[in-house]
Amino acid sequence: MNRTDDTLVVEVEINAPAERIWRALVDPDERMQWWGKGQARTTRVESDLRPGGTWVQEVDAYGTPHTISGVYREVEPPFVLSFTWNPTWGGAESLVRFDIIPNGATSTVRLTHSDLATEEERKNYRNGWGFNLKLLKEHTEGPA
Repeated sequence: MNRTDDTLVVEVEINAPAERIWRALVDPDERMQWWGKGQARTTRVESDLRPGGTWVQEVDAYGTPHTISGVYREVEPPFVLSFTWNPTWGGAESLVRFDIIPNGATSTVRLTHSDLATEEERKNYRNGWGFNLKLLKEHTEGPA
């Protein structure tokens, strides 16, 4: 993990092709299967997958409902996905970017979350993204 003053970068190596990882990130039904499993379970995803399109994700975090929403900035299958991030639990709008980098039979997923105002915000997101990337890895390395 690396970060600059307002940016957090988390990487994970996944034993799956870029196309499989892309599908898990952008398909609402698939996202509900793995995102936040357990501690912040996803209950609904809506997505208009195109630059300028909106997305909404509802989660149940330890019995408390939250919504995350945003606008897609970059949609370049199966390599780049970026979107604004607006959670109901607080904080200013930020930007999330997934880069999927093929490495033969595996892929590196680099998540960059920028415009994070405080060290506490970066720490919280570092933990959350680390957990969710682990779930993404488990999901995409399993049966399709």
